[in-house]
Amino acid sequence: MGSDNVLDQIIGSGVVAIIRAKSSDQLLAAAEAILGGGVNTIEITMTTPGAIDVIKQATTKFGSEVIFGVGSVLDAETARIAILAGAKFVVGPTVDVEMIKLCKRYSVPVIPGAFTPSEVIHAWQSGADLVKVFPASLGGPAYLKAVKAPLPQVKLVPVGGVTVENTAEFIRAGAEIVAIGSALINQALLDSGDLDEMTARARRFREEVERGRSG
Repeated sequence: MGSDNVLDQIIGSGVVAIIRAKSSDQLLAAAEAILGGGVNTIEITMTTPGAIDVIKQATTKFGSEVIFGVGSVLDAETARIAILAGAKFVVGPTVDVEMIKLCKRYSVPVIPGAFTPSEVIHAWQSGADLVKVFPASLGGPAYLKAVKAPLPQVKLVPVGGVTVENTAEFIRAGAEIVAIGSALINQALLDSGDLDEMTARARRFREEVERGRSG
């Protein structure tokens, strides 16, 4: 699957689930649950214990049915290890140019993190496929809309503070997609094993993205 194809699928899905889990079993069960709710794009953070092995297991289990990426990547070396393990996209908290270059070398979509307009355009000019606006909770949809106004060509992804209640608003403000952590999957939910609730939350987020896209 080429970079453009993966990127198209990520954008089409509208929702990236950010999952931090204590074990691969928890993560795989959560992936199955949210897939049932229409979310097929998952970022496995490097803060997950044994993250690289989890990526290998997840990609083996789900194949092309779920797009697994890696998050909280700080450097090119980590990005390369994750890509070789099967990660289909790479997300970083900051703009690391060497990491972006590495992802381009492997034709893997890369999503660095930024906040100010200067950081956003630096990420974009460096080759970002999408730019993560983090933490989006600081300015909310109004801030994202303000950044998007002079930079309409940049594909933005709000992260941090995205909820069911504001998802449609973020999309209408110009977000290409949204990425969601604890509001979708959190440790308490993972520990409870409430798969039905995970599926329901995923479905609600997908519905809100579509509501935002429809105007």
